[in-house]
Amino acid sequence: MAIHTPGRLRLALIAAVIAAPALQAETLLGRATHVRDGDTIEVQGVAIRLQGVAAPELREKWGRASKEAMQRIVSGQRLRCELTGERTHDRKVGVCFLDDGTDIGAELISQGLARDCPRFSDGRYADVEVTQSRTLPFPGYCRRR
Repeated sequence: MAIHTPGRLRLALIAAVIAAPALQAETLLGRATHVRDGDTIEVQGVAIRLQGVAAPELREKWGRASKEAMQRIVSGQRLRCELTGERTHDRKVGVCFLDDGTDIGAELISQGLARDCPRFSDGRYADVEVTQSRTLPFPGYCRRR
């Protein structure tokens, strides 16, 4: 049976913190190589879930229209994606901008084809929601906890 002294416990805690993978924010530059749906794109082959954006799923009403709008927004455009270091499923999480500074998530929401997801946006997109946006499904995961 091991006896834990305060010094050993402190060393174990320090070792655990050092060994834990750190969230590493990074910036990714490039063109969209694929649009999966309204809130997930691929840039240089890296899947990116747009932070704080809730677009309808492809099988839902407006899902295909949302994807097609995102395709138009990013088509031929250079993007700068500020990645948070977080991941969801196979995707990195981030906010992406066109060269002119346009936030592509805000653009999709302002077109009425996605919603602000306050749990992850902290309300960043609430002001750009339009009436059409508010008619879209509001995923449970977007509710603040």
